[in-house]
Amino acid sequence: MTAAPSPDQVIKRVVVAGGGTAGWIAAAALAKHLGPLLEIVLVESDEIGTVGVGEATIPTIRTFHRLLELDEREFLRATQATFKLGIAFENWAQDGDRYIHSFGRVGQSIWMGDFQHMWLRGRAAGIADELGAYCFELAAAEAGKFATADDAKINYAYHFDAGLYARYLRAFSEARGVTRIEGKISSVVQNAETGFIEAIELDDGRRVEGDLFVDCTGFRGLLIEQTLRAGYEDWSHWLPTNRALAVQTKAVAPARPYTRAIAHEAGWQWQIPLQHRVGNGLVYCSDHLSDDAAREKLLAQVDGETITEPRLIRYVTGRRKRVWDKNCVALGLASGFVEPLESTSIHLIMIGITRLIQSFPFAGMKESVVRRYNDLAETELERVRDFIILHYHLNERPEPFWQRCATMEIPDTLAQRIALFRESALTPQTADDLFQADSWLQVMLGQRLEPTDYHHMGHVLSDAHLARAFADLKGNIAGAVGRMPTHQAFLDGYCAR
Repeated sequence: MTAAPSPDQVIKRVVVAGGGTAGWIAAAALAKHLGPLLEIVLVESDEIGTVGVGEATIPTIRTFHRLLELDEREFLRATQATFKLGIAFENWAQDGDRYIHSFGRVGQSIWMGDFQHMWLRGRAAGIADELGAYCFELAAAEAGKFATADDAKINYAYHFDAGLYARYLRAFSEARGVTRIEGKISSVVQNAETGFIEAIELDDGRRVEGDLFVDCTGFRGLLIEQTLRAGYEDWSHWLPTNRALAVQTKAVAPARPYTRAIAHEAGWQWQIPLQHRVGNGLVYCSDHLSDDAAREKLLAQVDGETITEPRLIRYVTGRRKRVWDKNCVALGLASGFVEPLESTSIHLIMIGITRLIQSFPFAGMKESVVRRYNDLAETELERVRDFIILHYHLNERPEPFWQRCATMEIPDTLAQRIALFRESALTPQTADDLFQADSWLQVMLGQRLEPTDYHHMGHVLSDAHLARAFADLKGNIAGAVGRMPTHQAFLDGYCAR
Protein backbone atom coordinates (compact mmCIF):
# COMPACT_ATOMS: atom_id res chain seq x y z
CA MET A 1 0.00 0.00 0.00
CA THR A 2 1.39 3.41 -0.97
CA ALA A 3 1.22 6.50 1.20
CA ALA A 4 -2.02 8.43 1.11
CA PRO A 5 -1.85 11.67 -0.92
CA SER A 6 -1.47 14.88 1.03
CA PRO A 7 -0.90 18.56 0.18
CA ASP A 8 2.88 18.11 0.44
CA GLN A 9 3.21 14.84 -1.45
CA VAL A 10 5.47 14.76 -4.46
CA ILE A 11 3.37 14.29 -7.60
CA LYS A 12 4.53 11.43 -9.80
CA ARG A 13 1.37 9.54 -10.80
CA VAL A 14 -1.34 11.33 -12.81
CA VAL A 15 -4.65 9.58 -13.41
CA VAL A 16 -6.91 10.97 -16.13
CA ALA A 17 -10.45 9.82 -15.35
CA GLY A 18 -12.40 9.60 -18.59
CA GLY A 19 -11.40 9.62 -22.24
CA GLY A 20 -13.10 11.38 -25.12
CA THR A 21 -11.83 14.70 -26.39
CA ALA A 22 -11.02 16.14 -22.96
CA GLY A 23 -9.26 13.06 -21.62
CA TRP A 24 -7.04 12.49 -24.61
CA ILE A 25 -6.18 16.19 -25.00
CA ALA A 26 -5.03 16.13 -21.37
CA ALA A 27 -3.08 12.89 -21.78
CA ALA A 28 -1.43 14.06 -25.01
CA ALA A 29 -0.28 17.37 -23.55
CA LEU A 30 1.01 15.83 -20.31
CA ALA A 31 2.85 13.08 -22.19
CA LYS A 32 4.41 15.48 -24.68
CA HIS A 33 5.69 18.00 -22.18
CA LEU A 34 6.03 16.19 -18.84
CA GLY A 35 6.15 12.55 -19.92
CA PRO A 36 9.66 11.72 -18.63
CA LEU A 37 8.75 13.12 -15.20
CA LEU A 38 5.41 11.40 -14.67
CA GLU A 39 3.52 8.14 -14.81
CA ILE A 40 0.35 8.93 -16.76
CA VAL A 41 -2.67 6.62 -16.78
CA LEU A 42 -5.99 7.22 -18.51
CA VAL A 43 -9.07 5.24 -17.46
CA GLU A 44 -12.05 5.05 -19.79
CA SER A 45 -14.86 2.66 -20.59
CA ASP A 46 -16.07 1.73 -24.03
CA GLU A 47 -19.49 1.24 -22.42
CA ILE A 48 -19.79 4.94 -21.61
CA GLY A 49 -20.38 7.16 -24.61
CA THR A 50 -18.95 10.64 -24.92
CA VAL A 51 -20.86 13.76 -25.93
CA GLY A 52 -18.60 13.88 -29.00
CA VAL A 53 -20.28 16.75 -30.84
CA GLY A 54 -17.63 19.41 -30.17
CA GLU A 55 -16.62 19.44 -33.80
CA ALA A 56 -15.95 23.16 -34.33
CA THR A 57 -13.00 25.07 -32.93
CA ILE A 58 -11.40 28.51 -32.74
CA PRO A 59 -7.90 29.48 -33.96
CA THR A 60 -6.20 28.88 -30.61
CA ILE A 61 -6.26 25.15 -31.45
CA ARG A 62 -3.44 25.75 -33.92
CA THR A 63 -1.20 27.09 -31.17
CA PHE A 64 -1.96 24.01 -29.08
CA HIS A 65 -1.20 21.72 -32.02
CA ARG A 66 2.14 23.48 -32.51
CA LEU A 67 2.93 22.78 -28.85
CA LEU A 68 2.28 19.09 -29.56
CA GLU A 69 4.22 19.36 -32.85
CA LEU A 70 1.38 17.79 -34.81
CA ASP A 71 1.56 17.62 -38.58
CA GLU A 72 -1.43 19.55 -39.93
CA ARG A 73 -2.06 17.38 -42.98
CA GLU A 74 -1.84 14.19 -40.95
CA PHE A 75 -4.27 15.60 -38.39
CA LEU A 76 -6.69 16.76 -41.09
CA ARG A 77 -6.71 13.38 -42.79
CA ALA A 78 -7.04 11.44 -39.53
CA THR A 79 -10.01 13.48 -38.31
CA GLN A 80 -11.64 14.21 -41.71
CA ALA A 81 -11.31 17.87 -40.89
CA THR A 82 -12.15 20.97 -42.87
CA PHE A 83 -11.09 24.58 -42.40
CA LYS A 84 -13.11 27.19 -40.52
CA LEU A 85 -12.87 30.94 -41.09
CA GLY A 86 -15.74 31.89 -38.80
CA ILE A 87 -19.42 31.42 -38.02
CA ALA A 88 -22.36 32.62 -40.12
CA PHE A 89 -25.21 33.79 -37.89
CA GLU A 90 -28.58 33.63 -39.58
CA ASN A 91 -31.87 35.09 -38.28
CA TRP A 92 -30.36 36.13 -34.95
CA ALA A 93 -31.39 39.76 -34.59
CA GLN A 94 -34.35 39.39 -36.93
CA ASP A 95 -35.57 36.77 -39.40
CA GLY A 96 -33.71 37.28 -42.66
CA ASP A 97 -30.62 38.79 -41.04
CA ARG A 98 -27.23 37.26 -41.72
CA TYR A 99 -23.70 38.17 -40.67
CA ILE A 100 -20.40 36.36 -40.25
CA HIS A 101 -18.27 36.51 -37.13
CA SER A 102 -14.93 35.84 -38.78
CA PHE A 103 -11.55 35.11 -37.24
CA GLY A 104 -9.89 37.97 -39.11
CA ARG A 105 -8.78 41.50 -38.37
CA VAL A 106 -11.24 44.11 -39.62
CA GLY A 107 -9.58 46.92 -41.55
CA GLN A 108 -6.44 48.69 -40.38
CA SER A 109 -6.40 50.41 -37.02
CA ILE A 110 -4.09 53.24 -35.94
CA TRP A 111 -2.79 54.30 -32.55
CA MET A 112 -5.59 56.83 -32.13
CA GLY A 113 -8.38 54.27 -32.44
CA ASP A 114 -9.77 51.17 -34.09
CA PHE A 115 -10.86 50.87 -37.72
CA GLN A 116 -14.59 51.05 -36.98
CA HIS A 117 -14.34 54.76 -36.19
CA MET A 118 -13.07 55.55 -39.70
CA TRP A 119 -15.54 53.09 -41.17
CA LEU A 120 -18.47 54.73 -39.36
CA ARG A 121 -17.31 58.08 -40.71
CA GLY A 122 -17.07 56.63 -44.20
CA ARG A 123 -20.47 55.00 -43.97
CA ALA A 124 -22.07 58.27 -42.87
CA ALA A 125 -20.48 59.97 -45.89
CA GLY A 126 -21.61 57.20 -48.25
CA ILE A 127 -18.06 56.20 -49.24
CA ALA A 128 -17.60 52.97 -47.26
CA ASP A 129 -18.80 49.50 -48.23
CA GLU A 130 -20.13 46.83 -45.85
CA LEU A 131 -17.76 46.08 -42.99
CA GLY A 132 -17.03 42.58 -44.29
CA ALA A 133 -15.38 43.99 -47.42
CA TYR A 134 -12.46 45.08 -45.22
CA CYS A 135 -11.76 41.71 -43.59
CA PHE A 136 -9.77 39.12 -45.56
CA GLU A 137 -11.06 36.05 -43.70
CA LEU A 138 -14.67 37.23 -43.86
CA ALA A 139 -14.45 37.93 -47.59
CA ALA A 140 -12.87 34.51 -48.19
CA ALA A 141 -15.59 32.80 -46.17
CA GLU A 142 -18.34 34.53 -48.15
CA ALA A 143 -16.67 33.49 -51.40
CA GLY A 144 -16.19 29.88 -50.25
CA LYS A 145 -12.43 30.22 -50.73
CA PHE A 146 -9.49 28.97 -48.69
CA ALA A 147 -5.73 28.46 -48.93
CA THR A 148 -2.88 28.29 -46.49
CA ALA A 149 0.87 27.74 -46.49
CA ASP A 150 3.74 28.04 -44.02
CA ASP A 151 3.97 31.79 -44.58
CA ALA A 152 0.26 32.45 -45.14
CA LYS A 153 -1.29 35.28 -43.13
CA ILE A 154 -4.75 33.85 -42.65
CA ASN A 155 -6.40 33.15 -39.32
CA TYR A 156 -8.40 29.94 -39.22
CA ALA A 157 -9.55 26.99 -37.15
CA TYR A 158 -11.01 23.57 -37.97
CA HIS A 159 -14.13 21.46 -38.09
CA PHE A 160 -13.40 17.80 -37.29
CA ASP A 161 -14.87 14.50 -36.17
CA ALA A 162 -14.54 14.52 -32.36
CA GLY A 163 -14.49 10.72 -32.14
CA LEU A 164 -11.70 10.47 -34.69
CA TYR A 165 -9.83 13.27 -32.91
CA ALA A 166 -9.90 11.37 -29.61
CA ARG A 167 -8.65 8.26 -31.43
CA TYR A 168 -5.86 10.26 -33.07
CA LEU A 169 -4.72 11.74 -29.76
CA ARG A 170 -4.95 8.34 -28.09
CA ALA A 171 -2.42 6.94 -30.55
CA PHE A 172 -0.24 10.02 -30.03
CA SER A 173 -0.42 9.62 -26.23
CA GLU A 174 0.17 5.88 -26.07
CA ALA A 175 3.21 6.26 -28.31
CA ARG A 176 4.61 8.60 -25.64
CA GLY A 177 4.06 6.31 -22.69
CA VAL A 178 0.48 6.90 -21.56
CA THR A 179 -1.16 3.72 -20.22
CA ARG A 180 -4.83 3.27 -21.07
CA ILE A 181 -6.96 1.19 -18.71
CA GLU A 182 -10.30 -0.03 -19.97
CA GLY A 183 -12.85 -0.05 -17.19
CA LYS A 184 -15.87 1.61 -15.67
CA ILE A 185 -15.33 3.67 -12.51
CA SER A 186 -17.49 2.36 -9.68
CA SER A 187 -16.21 4.44 -6.76
CA VAL A 188 -13.71 7.08 -5.73
CA VAL A 189 -11.58 6.52 -2.65
CA GLN A 190 -10.71 9.52 -0.45
CA ASN A 191 -8.26 9.79 2.41
CA ALA A 192 -10.25 9.96 5.62
CA GLU A 193 -8.10 12.74 7.09
CA THR A 194 -7.25 15.03 4.18
CA GLY A 195 -10.15 14.36 1.81
CA PHE A 196 -7.65 14.00 -1.02
CA ILE A 197 -8.43 11.34 -3.61
CA GLU A 198 -6.33 8.22 -3.17
CA ALA A 199 -7.65 6.04 -5.96
CA ILE A 200 -10.50 5.21 -8.28
CA GLU A 201 -11.97 1.73 -8.16
CA LEU A 202 -13.32 -0.04 -11.21
CA ASP A 203 -16.38 -2.24 -11.37
CA ASP A 204 -14.21 -5.35 -11.72
CA GLY A 205 -12.43 -4.56 -8.42
CA ARG A 206 -9.25 -3.06 -9.82
CA ARG A 207 -7.84 -0.05 -7.98
CA VAL A 208 -6.02 2.76 -9.82
CA GLU A 209 -4.01 4.91 -7.44
CA GLY A 210 -2.64 8.36 -8.17
CA ASP A 211 -1.22 11.56 -6.75
CA LEU A 212 -3.10 13.93 -9.06
CA PHE A 213 -6.42 13.21 -10.77
CA VAL A 214 -7.75 14.94 -13.88
CA ASP A 215 -11.54 14.70 -14.04
CA CYS A 216 -12.72 14.31 -17.64
CA THR A 217 -15.93 12.44 -16.78
CA GLY A 218 -18.21 14.93 -18.53
CA PHE A 219 -21.30 16.53 -17.05
CA ARG A 220 -21.29 13.96 -14.23
CA GLY A 221 -18.14 15.41 -12.68
CA LEU A 222 -17.61 12.09 -10.96
CA LEU A 223 -14.55 13.26 -9.03
CA ILE A 224 -14.82 17.03 -8.83
CA GLU A 225 -18.52 17.16 -7.92
CA GLN A 226 -19.91 13.78 -6.92
CA THR A 227 -16.88 13.14 -4.70
CA LEU A 228 -15.34 16.49 -3.74
CA ARG A 229 -18.53 18.58 -3.90
CA ALA A 230 -16.78 21.54 -5.51
CA GLY A 231 -20.12 23.22 -6.23
CA TYR A 232 -21.75 24.53 -9.42
CA GLU A 233 -22.78 28.07 -10.32
CA ASP A 234 -25.90 27.95 -12.48
CA TRP A 235 -26.00 30.46 -15.36
CA SER A 236 -29.30 29.35 -16.91
CA HIS A 237 -30.92 32.69 -15.99
CA TRP A 238 -28.54 34.25 -18.55
CA LEU A 239 -28.10 31.28 -20.91
CA PRO A 240 -31.45 29.46 -20.80
CA THR A 241 -30.92 26.77 -23.43
CA ASN A 242 -30.67 23.33 -21.79
CA ARG A 243 -30.97 20.77 -24.56
CA ALA A 244 -29.16 19.82 -27.76
CA LEU A 245 -30.08 17.21 -30.35
CA ALA A 246 -27.22 16.06 -32.58
CA VAL A 247 -27.41 14.07 -35.82
CA GLN A 248 -25.00 13.35 -38.66
CA THR A 249 -25.91 13.51 -42.35
CA LYS A 250 -24.28 12.72 -45.65
CA ALA A 251 -22.71 15.72 -47.37
CA VAL A 252 -24.68 16.94 -50.39
CA ALA A 253 -22.59 19.98 -51.36
CA PRO A 254 -18.99 21.20 -51.22
CA ALA A 255 -17.84 21.98 -47.68
CA ARG A 256 -18.19 25.61 -46.64
CA PRO A 257 -15.23 27.15 -44.77
CA TYR A 258 -17.45 28.23 -41.89
CA THR A 259 -19.99 26.99 -39.36
CA ARG A 260 -23.65 27.95 -39.71
CA ALA A 261 -25.67 28.99 -36.63
CA ILE A 262 -29.32 29.45 -37.57
CA ALA A 263 -31.71 30.92 -34.99
CA HIS A 264 -35.18 29.43 -34.49
CA GLU A 265 -38.03 30.26 -32.14
CA ALA A 266 -36.48 28.63 -29.06
CA GLY A 267 -32.74 28.51 -29.76
CA TRP A 268 -30.56 27.78 -32.77
CA GLN A 269 -29.38 25.09 -35.17
CA TRP A 270 -25.79 24.27 -36.18
CA GLN A 271 -24.31 22.89 -39.39
CA ILE A 272 -20.66 21.82 -39.36
CA PRO A 273 -19.19 20.54 -42.65
CA LEU A 274 -16.57 17.77 -42.48
CA GLN A 275 -14.85 15.99 -45.34
CA HIS A 276 -17.01 12.89 -45.11
CA ARG A 277 -20.27 14.15 -43.56
CA VAL A 278 -22.05 17.09 -41.93
CA GLY A 279 -22.61 17.52 -38.21
CA ASN A 280 -26.04 18.96 -37.38
CA GLY A 281 -27.64 19.93 -34.13
CA LEU A 282 -30.52 21.81 -32.56
CA VAL A 283 -29.93 23.80 -29.37
CA TYR A 284 -33.07 24.82 -27.50
CA CYS A 285 -34.77 25.64 -24.23
CA SER A 286 -37.15 22.93 -23.07
CA ASP A 287 -39.46 25.58 -21.55
CA HIS A 288 -40.27 26.72 -25.08
CA LEU A 289 -39.82 23.60 -27.23
CA SER A 290 -40.52 19.97 -26.36
CA ASP A 291 -37.99 17.24 -27.09
CA ASP A 292 -40.35 15.63 -29.62
CA ALA A 293 -40.97 18.91 -31.41
CA ALA A 294 -37.24 19.62 -31.44
CA ARG A 295 -36.49 16.26 -33.00
CA GLU A 296 -39.14 16.83 -35.66
CA LYS A 297 -37.79 20.31 -36.39
CA LEU A 298 -34.19 19.12 -36.68
CA LEU A 299 -34.95 16.24 -39.02
CA ALA A 300 -37.14 18.47 -41.19
CA GLN A 301 -34.37 21.01 -41.66
CA VAL A 302 -31.23 18.94 -42.26
CA ASP A 303 -29.85 18.51 -45.76
CA GLY A 304 -28.90 15.04 -46.89
CA GLU A 305 -29.63 11.53 -45.65
CA THR A 306 -29.19 10.98 -41.92
CA ILE A 307 -26.53 8.44 -40.98
CA THR A 308 -27.13 8.44 -37.21
CA GLU A 309 -30.14 8.69 -34.96
CA PRO A 310 -30.63 12.07 -33.24
CA ARG A 311 -28.99 12.04 -29.83
CA LEU A 312 -30.37 14.12 -26.96
CA ILE A 313 -27.92 15.95 -24.68
CA ARG A 314 -29.17 17.63 -21.52
CA TYR A 315 -27.12 20.29 -19.81
CA VAL A 316 -27.21 23.22 -17.39
CA THR A 317 -25.11 26.20 -18.37
CA GLY A 318 -22.70 27.35 -15.69
CA ARG A 319 -19.33 26.68 -14.13
CA ARG A 320 -17.79 24.59 -11.39
CA LYS A 321 -17.05 26.87 -8.43
CA ARG A 322 -13.62 25.26 -8.09
CA VAL A 323 -12.11 23.50 -11.09
CA TRP A 324 -9.04 22.59 -9.04
CA ASP A 325 -10.00 21.15 -5.67
CA LYS A 326 -7.58 19.25 -3.43
CA ASN A 327 -5.70 16.93 -5.82
CA CYS A 328 -8.27 16.97 -8.60
CA VAL A 329 -8.44 19.24 -11.67
CA ALA A 330 -11.59 19.22 -13.81
CA LEU A 331 -11.42 19.69 -17.58
CA GLY A 332 -14.06 19.89 -20.27
CA LEU A 333 -17.69 19.37 -19.38
CA ALA A 334 -16.73 18.37 -15.85
CA SER A 335 -15.55 21.96 -15.29
CA GLY A 336 -18.57 23.80 -16.72
CA PHE A 337 -20.44 24.54 -19.91
CA VAL A 338 -21.51 27.80 -21.53
CA GLU A 339 -23.10 26.10 -24.59
CA PRO A 340 -21.53 25.52 -28.02
CA LEU A 341 -22.47 28.76 -29.80
CA GLU A 342 -18.95 30.15 -30.30
CA SER A 343 -17.10 26.80 -30.32
CA THR A 344 -15.18 27.46 -27.10
CA SER A 345 -15.39 24.03 -25.42
CA ILE A 346 -12.24 22.52 -26.92
CA HIS A 347 -10.27 25.73 -26.36
CA LEU A 348 -11.20 25.67 -22.66
CA ILE A 349 -9.91 22.10 -22.37
CA MET A 350 -6.67 23.04 -24.06
CA ILE A 351 -6.05 26.18 -22.02
CA GLY A 352 -6.95 24.29 -18.85
CA ILE A 353 -4.35 21.56 -19.39
CA THR A 354 -1.80 24.12 -20.61
CA ARG A 355 -2.15 26.11 -17.39
CA LEU A 356 -1.88 22.93 -15.35
CA ILE A 357 1.40 22.08 -17.07
CA GLN A 358 2.68 25.62 -16.52
CA SER A 359 1.92 25.43 -12.78
CA PHE A 360 2.35 21.70 -12.27
CA PRO A 361 2.51 20.86 -8.53
CA PHE A 362 5.57 18.58 -8.56
CA ALA A 363 6.25 19.19 -4.85
CA GLY A 364 2.62 18.99 -3.77
CA MET A 365 -0.46 21.20 -3.72
CA LYS A 366 0.22 24.83 -2.88
CA GLU A 367 -2.80 26.92 -2.00
CA SER A 368 -1.49 29.98 -3.84
CA VAL A 369 -1.05 27.99 -7.06
CA VAL A 370 -4.48 26.37 -6.79
CA ARG A 371 -6.13 29.72 -6.08
CA ARG A 372 -4.48 31.39 -9.08
CA TYR A 373 -5.44 28.51 -11.36
CA ASN A 374 -9.07 28.77 -10.23
CA ASP A 375 -9.08 32.56 -10.55
CA LEU A 376 -7.77 32.43 -14.13
CA ALA A 377 -10.28 29.75 -15.09
CA GLU A 378 -13.13 31.74 -13.55
CA THR A 379 -12.18 34.99 -15.26
CA GLU A 380 -11.79 33.45 -18.70
CA LEU A 381 -15.04 31.54 -18.53
CA GLU A 382 -16.94 34.62 -17.37
CA ARG A 383 -15.55 36.59 -20.33
CA VAL A 384 -16.67 33.81 -22.68
CA ARG A 385 -20.07 33.75 -20.93
CA ASP A 386 -20.54 37.47 -21.55
CA PHE A 387 -19.71 37.10 -25.24
CA ILE A 388 -22.27 34.31 -25.63
CA ILE A 389 -24.96 36.24 -23.74
CA LEU A 390 -24.36 39.16 -26.12
CA HIS A 391 -25.76 37.16 -29.05
CA TYR A 392 -28.96 36.33 -27.18
CA HIS A 393 -29.53 39.66 -25.50
CA LEU A 394 -29.19 41.86 -28.58
CA ASN A 395 -32.16 40.60 -30.56
CA GLU A 396 -35.42 41.95 -31.95
CA ARG A 397 -37.20 38.64 -32.46
CA PRO A 398 -40.84 38.39 -31.29
CA GLU A 399 -40.92 34.89 -29.73
CA PRO A 400 -41.22 34.52 -25.91
CA PHE A 401 -37.82 32.82 -25.64
CA TRP A 402 -36.06 35.65 -27.43
CA GLN A 403 -38.05 38.38 -25.67
CA ARG A 404 -36.97 36.89 -22.36
CA CYS A 405 -33.35 37.10 -23.51
CA ALA A 406 -33.76 40.67 -24.76
CA THR A 407 -35.26 41.96 -21.50
CA MET A 408 -33.27 39.96 -18.95
CA GLU A 409 -30.84 41.62 -16.58
CA ILE A 410 -27.32 40.92 -17.81
CA PRO A 411 -23.96 40.84 -15.97
CA ASP A 412 -22.54 44.28 -15.22
CA THR A 413 -19.38 43.42 -17.14
CA LEU A 414 -21.41 42.89 -20.32
CA ALA A 415 -23.68 45.86 -19.74
CA GLN A 416 -20.62 48.11 -19.58
CA ARG A 417 -19.24 46.77 -22.87
CA ILE A 418 -22.59 47.31 -24.60
CA ALA A 419 -22.86 50.86 -23.26
CA LEU A 420 -19.34 51.71 -24.41
CA PHE A 421 -20.07 50.57 -27.94
CA ARG A 422 -23.52 52.13 -28.12
CA GLU A 423 -22.34 55.51 -26.85
CA SER A 424 -18.86 55.75 -28.39
CA ALA A 425 -18.16 52.73 -30.69
CA LEU A 426 -15.40 51.58 -28.33
CA THR A 427 -14.50 47.87 -28.21
CA PRO A 428 -12.00 47.63 -25.36
CA GLN A 429 -10.15 44.43 -24.63
CA THR A 430 -7.81 43.15 -21.95
CA ALA A 431 -5.23 40.41 -21.77
CA ASP A 432 -7.88 38.16 -20.22
CA ASP A 433 -10.22 38.38 -23.21
CA LEU A 434 -10.41 35.29 -25.39
CA PHE A 435 -12.49 37.19 -27.94
CA GLN A 436 -10.71 40.26 -29.25
CA ALA A 437 -12.10 43.64 -30.26
CA ASP A 438 -12.77 42.55 -33.86
CA SER A 439 -15.00 39.73 -32.64
CA TRP A 440 -17.04 42.04 -30.42
CA LEU A 441 -17.33 44.53 -33.27
CA GLN A 442 -18.64 41.99 -35.78
CA VAL A 443 -21.19 40.52 -33.40
CA MET A 444 -22.47 43.81 -31.97
CA LEU A 445 -22.99 45.30 -35.42
CA GLY A 446 -24.42 42.00 -36.68
CA GLN A 447 -26.93 42.02 -33.83
CA ARG A 448 -28.03 45.53 -34.86
CA LEU A 449 -26.33 47.49 -32.08
CA GLU A 450 -25.62 50.86 -33.70
CA PRO A 451 -23.28 53.40 -32.06
CA THR A 452 -24.70 56.86 -31.48
CA ASP A 453 -21.23 58.41 -31.68
CA TYR A 454 -17.67 57.50 -32.63
CA HIS A 455 -14.15 58.96 -32.56
CA HIS A 456 -13.79 61.73 -35.14
CA MET A 457 -10.30 60.77 -36.30
CA GLY A 458 -11.78 60.10 -39.76
CA HIS A 459 -12.77 63.76 -40.07
CA VAL A 460 -9.08 64.70 -40.29
CA LEU A 461 -9.02 63.19 -43.79
CA SER A 462 -10.88 64.49 -46.81
CA ASP A 463 -13.68 62.38 -48.25
CA ALA A 464 -11.56 61.75 -51.34
CA HIS A 465 -8.60 60.56 -49.28
CA LEU A 466 -10.82 58.34 -47.15
CA ALA A 467 -12.58 56.93 -50.21
CA ARG A 468 -9.24 55.98 -51.80
CA ALA A 469 -8.13 54.27 -48.58
CA PHE A 470 -11.32 52.24 -48.42
CA ALA A 471 -11.11 51.34 -52.12
CA ASP A 472 -7.47 50.25 -51.84
CA LEU A 473 -8.15 48.10 -48.80
CA LYS A 474 -11.20 46.48 -50.37
CA GLY A 475 -9.39 45.97 -53.67
CA ASN A 476 -6.39 44.30 -52.06
CA ILE A 477 -8.63 41.90 -50.15
CA ALA A 478 -10.82 41.15 -53.18
CA GLY A 479 -7.74 40.49 -55.30
CA ALA A 480 -6.25 38.12 -52.73
CA VAL A 481 -9.53 36.24 -52.34
CA GLY A 482 -9.93 36.04 -56.11
CA ARG A 483 -6.60 34.22 -56.42
CA MET A 484 -7.53 31.58 -53.85
CA PRO A 485 -8.98 28.16 -54.78
CA THR A 486 -12.34 27.11 -53.48
CA HIS A 487 -12.31 25.59 -50.02
CA GLN A 488 -13.29 22.18 -51.40
CA ALA A 489 -10.61 22.28 -54.10
CA PHE A 490 -7.94 23.18 -51.55
CA LEU A 491 -9.08 20.34 -49.27
CA ASP A 492 -8.97 17.87 -52.14
CA GLY A 493 -5.39 18.77 -52.92
CA TYR A 494 -4.08 19.35 -49.41
CA CYS A 495 -5.40 16.63 -47.15
CA ALA A 496 -8.14 14.49 -48.67
CA ARG A 497 -8.08 10.89 -47.49
